[in-house]
This record gives sequence, C-alpha cells and structure tokens, in this order.
Amino acid sequence: MQAATSVLNSKVLVLNRSFLPVHITSVRRAFCLLYQGLAHAVDQEYRTFDFESWAQLSATVHDERIGLVDRVIRVPRVILLLAFDRVPKRRVRFSRFNIYSRDRNTCQYCGKVFPRSELNLDHVVPRSRGGKSTWENVVCSCHECNRRKGGRTPEEAGMRLLRPPRRPDWTPFMLETFSLRRYKEWAPFLSLVDASYWNVELQE
Repeated sequence: MQAATSVLNSKVLVLNRSFLPVHITSVRRAFCLLYQGLAHAVDQEYRTFDFESWAQLSATVHDERIGLVDRVIRVPRVILLLAFDRVPKRRVRFSRFNIYSRDRNTCQYCGKVFPRSELNLDHVVPRSRGGKSTWENVVCSCHECNRRKGGRTPEEAGMRLLRPPRRPDWTPFMLETFSLRRYKEWAPFLSLVDASYWNVELQE
C-alpha cells in the first residue's frame, strides 16, 4: 500500500497543446485528468493516448505500474492538456535566485562554492561609480571577497572575475525543477522550452 501511495505522489510532466512543458503534477492528478478526458498520456515518440487506449497498453516488468480494481495500468510520466494553449514566458527574470543559480552558488572572485546564506550580490562596477543592477554587472561573491573588493572595480582591487557575467539562456525552473530528470520519459520534451521561474525580479 505504501509503495502504491508513493508512486501516486510521484511526478508527471505536463505539456500544453503545443507539447511545451508548463507544469509538474502528481501521478494521482494525472490519472484524474486522463480519466476525465482533459488530458492524454504521451510516450517518448510523441504518440498520445486517451485513458482507455493507455490502459490497454501492456505493462512490462520494466514499466512502473499500479493496480486498479480490474487491471494493472502503466504510470504515465508525461501528459498533454487538451485545452491549454498558454506558452511559458521565455524571458529570464533578473532575480537574486536566478543570479545564484547562474553562478552556481560560486563566488565569482575566489571560485569557492558556498551556501547561499554565505553569499551576497556584488556590483562589478560599484553603484557609487554608476554601476547598474543588470545581469552584466552583478555577480555572486562571498563575504570575504566582497569586503576585500569594497567600493572598487575588480581591476582596482587586484581581483579577477572567473567569467564575464551575462544574461543566462536558461531559467532555474528548468534547471532546478525539470532537471531533476529522474524520468527518462521527460527528456524529449525538456529541450523544447525555456520556462520562466516565478520569483521576485530585482530592479534594474
């Protein structure tokens, strides 16, 4: 019983009608949507199945499956919403969370990885010198490097950036949610979209 509950609470990738990832839901909710005719199951070859046709697929020993009253049914790992057209935003938000993710929690001066609580955001060209709060002028730094740099530029402080900061091409929603990548069935769909993470945007 516990194993079945665990499977029902595990994750399913949700696509809109254009096959773009828009959400992650539970197996339990996915089966409800399939049964109600609001979604179709999708396999790795982009074939779609309504509830009955999915239920008729043979479940091999390699497939995850759950037992119903009268049958055993494969667990869908990807579903397609039949009446949902909304497209995820593609612009990467300029936020503290996203900057930490872009820099991989690594101080861009000393190259050491820190917990986020031990990092702060540093303006490469200090704000007191006209530096702006933009992707190209803000990096992660540890407290020690931040104190050492002070109100100077890296060159003036004798410090070097690991890499020039820039606007990333991905978002943490992809990186930290979809990229859990526990399910091989998700792989064909994750490269199709640059989904946007919901978090507070910093003022540029």
